Amino acid sequence: MTIKTALAALVLALAPAIATAACFGDHSQQAMSCAEGKIWDEATSACVDAAV
Repeated sequence: MTIKTALAALVLALAPAIATAACFGDHSQQAMSCAEGKIWDEATSACVDAAV
C-alpha cells in the first residue's frame, strides 16, 4: 500500500468522527429571535411584549 493510499484511507476513516465532534460544541451563544413586537427577556428566558 502506498503512502498516498494509506493517508486517504486514514482521512476517510476519521471523517465521520470529526464531523460528529463538530456537533457537540458550546451552543449557549445561539441567537434567539422573537416575533415582531416582542423582545427576548433574559430573566424569564422567553419572548415578552416590547415596552413602547
